[in-house]
Amino acid sequence: MSKLTKKQKEVASKVETGKSYSLAEASALVKEITTTKFDASVDIDVRLGIDPRKSNQMVRGVVSLPNGTGKVTRVLALCTPDVAEEAKAAGADYVGLEEYIEKIKGGWTDVDVIITMPSIMGKIGALGRVLGPRGLMPNPKSGTVTNEVGKAVKEVKQGKIDFKVDKAGIVHTSIGKVSFTPEQIAENAKEFLATIVKLKPSSAKGVYIKSIYLSSTMSKGIKIDPKAAE
Repeated sequence: MSKLTKKQKEVASKVETGKSYSLAEASALVKEITTTKFDASVDIDVRLGIDPRKSNQMVRGVVSLPNGTGKVTRVLALCTPDVAEEAKAAGADYVGLEEYIEKIKGGWTDVDVIITMPSIMGKIGALGRVLGPRGLMPNPKSGTVTNEVGKAVKEVKQGKIDFKVDKAGIVHTSIGKVSFTPEQIAENAKEFLATIVKLKPSSAKGVYIKSIYLSSTMSKGIKIDPKAAE
């Protein structure tokens, strides 16, 4: 095992093992312990007291982060010609239908979010094998299948994200960048956690939010007091 450098030891010492930090403390600390030369993402991991194997305990939703994600989100709008200009005006990077369906069939997935219309889902269903594994399949629950294409594109561009619990009962997502101020990171985290609380399944028993950790790309995780979600 390689030894820690002086800088790595200094960074590691800033996070007290076993201590639960407040949201404000963790948001400031995650900036201090990030040593990457690039603008790292700030991630949040929430372990839930649910059984994700049960359909009535699935936690999935969308949230609009007040300070955005800090990322450039590439959006493809698969829509009819009469909606194309609306999608372009809202900021969609790619707009079209048949030509992009053919490109996707050929393996093209160089986008982050795909937004489409209910009337078109019949054509897009055949793309499931390509889009499904990449998490790109449009879904009404995430707001990516809608007749208000322009509105949906604008929301995604401004920081709307969708998330869902994994097989281990953990929700993991990025909520910003290290270049954000501590206040911006905390505001985004608070909005995300509030959404998680609202989505608590009625069938979930016991402690709902078991643990919360904040980290950046390649940094140590910072334990947050679960009361931060209250």
